[in-house]
Amino acid sequence: MANSFATRLAAALLVACLVTAARAEDEAPQPSPSPSAQAPNGQNPGGQTPSGQKGRGGRGEAGSGANAAANAATAEQHRLPPDSTTKQSVALPGRTLNFSATAGSIRVFDDKGEPLADIAYTSYQLDGAEKANRPVTFLFNGGPGSASAWLQFGNVGPWRLPFDGDGAVSSASPELQANADTWLDFTDLVFIDPVGTGYSRFVTTSEDARKRFFTVDGDANSVALVIRRWLEKYDRLTSPKYVVGESYGGIRGPKVVRNLQMQQGVGVRGLVLISPVLDFRDYAGSSILQYVASLPTMAAVARQAKGPVTREDLADVESYARGDFLLDLVKGQADTEATTRLADKVASLTGIDQAVSRRLAGRFDIGEFRREFDRKNGKVTGRYDASIEGFDPYPDSSYFRFNDPSGDPLMAPLTSAAVDLTTRRLNWRPDGSYHLLSETVNKAWEFGHGINPAESVTQLRQMLALDPKMRLLVGHGLFDLATPYFASRIILDQLPAFAGPSRTKLAVYPGGHMFYSRDGSRQAFRKEVEALVK
Repeated sequence: MANSFATRLAAALLVACLVTAARAEDEAPQPSPSPSAQAPNGQNPGGQTPSGQKGRGGRGEAGSGANAAANAATAEQHRLPPDSTTKQSVALPGRTLNFSATAGSIRVFDDKGEPLADIAYTSYQLDGAEKANRPVTFLFNGGPGSASAWLQFGNVGPWRLPFDGDGAVSSASPELQANADTWLDFTDLVFIDPVGTGYSRFVTTSEDARKRFFTVDGDANSVALVIRRWLEKYDRLTSPKYVVGESYGGIRGPKVVRNLQMQQGVGVRGLVLISPVLDFRDYAGSSILQYVASLPTMAAVARQAKGPVTREDLADVESYARGDFLLDLVKGQADTEATTRLADKVASLTGIDQAVSRRLAGRFDIGEFRREFDRKNGKVTGRYDASIEGFDPYPDSSYFRFNDPSGDPLMAPLTSAAVDLTTRRLNWRPDGSYHLLSETVNKAWEFGHGINPAESVTQLRQMLALDPKMRLLVGHGLFDLATPYFASRIILDQLPAFAGPSRTKLAVYPGGHMFYSRDGSRQAFRKEVEALVK
């Protein structure tokens, strides 16, 4: 009897210890084994969040005690440090903001309770605000493979790194400055780094599980799950919620919102997309819409070389692009008269040599425009911001062998600034490297198979139809060749009447992909976002 009682007592104590340890993993409640609370499964075309991965990928390996123990040991080895919350203050013109800053992570599990990844976030919550009514905004960049530092330190956060002038060179000081244009005045902020970016990392050894994070739906599902877990962790489920995505965030953002609505049980009041791509079919292959979408931006680049340009100055180009230009494109190169007419008009709008334009039939690939625009001086334009030029390292080469003078110089100062803020000011010190823009993630990304390229217009229509109070704001830069603004204009014009101008808005500013690097554009867009949130 005594031995039996001792055995039962020891077992009970062991269970209690395991429960305590599990709760210590994360302050938030663990996700239930329902489809709405699992790690991502990009193989599910319906966008459902996953069931467990290990059993499916390894045929019985999930049931192996040795493998489970090995996975647990690996998870501990790669664990990010406990969250760090510090009290911060920034003195800005006309006000001082006092807030709590948290650098930490949320662990994602599969349906068997085995850990898959630690996804890092940085949050800023204003002191003294009532949680129930205080808006909270979740932000992420794109890539795929990009950390959220671009939005945090270039645009939205309490501290900012200059992205223009002397700040736009690799050797620029990474010292952050107080950001007078922070959104923290009117919303709390949560910056999310999807797995493989920033300090976020896998803790599983399952290759099958890893691959599923790097899919269109798997990625969106994991980010949506992290948002729900953060809301639970900080008792913010009743707060007004907003989502912001940049670049590939135009694909991720609508899918995240739709997943929150339908799988996570979380409603979102507004979606903000910055320089988004909404449909990859418009950017490649034989689609002639890629030339329609990029022409106004190319003309804007040519005109800005002579003086300041606004979108209103491009009304004639937009009209031509969706009118006579499109008609001549449809006729094809078999119609030599239409092709010559088109090529000569494009040459006059872009300033590129007429002979070159005729040789290319007026159909300029982005890379060709970037090189031909100022080739006589051995320079190339930026892809992120084509108003910025740099030297072509191989001006005599027959091949394109140049990078992006408008984006590459920011990599070093932005990475250093992110690491310094996280480790020194926010007192969170993960081991391993910080990944601002991960080529590993980008190269491993699975955009899907079959005849349907990645797009998020479907989710845009669904989420706007589901919630008549939800609003959409899209911001673009005039000189952005990575995601031209006119592509979004074409797509938004196709939305049904229920998603008309009262609920969706396109705002276009001087600047490039990161148009917020320009003071006037950043400040104007902030007003648009504040109006949306309030």
